[in-house]
Amino acid sequence: MSRFAYVNSGFLPHRDACVHIEDRGFQFGDAVYEVWGVRDGHLLDEQGHFDRLYRSLDQLDILFERSQDSLLVTIHELLRRNRIRNGLVYLQISRGVAPRDHAFPQANIAPTVVLTAKRFNFDAAAQRAEHGIRVITQDDERWDRCDIKSVNLLPNVLAKQAAREEGAYEAWLVDGSGLVTEGSSTTAWIVSRDGELITRPLDNHILPGITRKTVIAIAKSMSIPLVERAFSPEDAHSAREAFITSASSFVMPVVQIDDKIIANGTPGSLSLSLRNEYLRAQ
Repeated sequence: MSRFAYVNSGFLPHRDACVHIEDRGFQFGDAVYEVWGVRDGHLLDEQGHFDRLYRSLDQLDILFERSQDSLLVTIHELLRRNRIRNGLVYLQISRGVAPRDHAFPQANIAPTVVLTAKRFNFDAAAQRAEHGIRVITQDDERWDRCDIKSVNLLPNVLAKQAAREEGAYEAWLVDGSGLVTEGSSTTAWIVSRDGELITRPLDNHILPGITRKTVIAIAKSMSIPLVERAFSPEDAHSAREAFITSASSFVMPVVQIDDKIIANGTPGSLSLSLRNEYLRAQ
């Protein structure tokens, strides 16, 4: 079956989708994006992703006047055309097309809107969760506004590639103080020996994960002790459990960090419980 994409104001075959050579997203990374998981035709954590999208646009002063309702109509039409019930939707909005200059264009220009959708094997992700994953640690070399979900992802790409080359699923980024910020495309968590659920507090060094937000709400509803503080790789090595969260991983247990096995090397009960509760809540 042919795939379809959406560019600016129309649907077209995925293979024919393109943007102008002077689009600022292409030339400068002057763009933001969001990714939704789709399960049984529904967008997971729908509102949270929209809220973060509009915040990112505001932080970069990208003038975007389309409403959430309008985008939702387009997204669901794209899912229909691609016959996707379970998958991922990717939305990217750049400042638009203008003659190449680092400074913003003086005249108002229309943002470039790109949407794609693809199937995603959630069964394979579930099987991965049954066994747990390995992560490695890498120096965090990103800019200081990681709270904006921009397309400036080269350090993330290099970290993810390093993980793949070592046979790991993800890389946890470590700042100059020796503390974990987050994964290359995920939020990092540990469970202490005392049973505290620990994740780094929100600041400009991490993305405000939408799955993170939902998991925090679930943990509170389950009366799980939650502490938002930074932790080191050494803290993680001695933890009872570790896991990551993201729109496509949901809650994914971590059983090894670098060459250190976490606890007994199997997914922890709290990680799996949070994963089940997250899926039940969607």
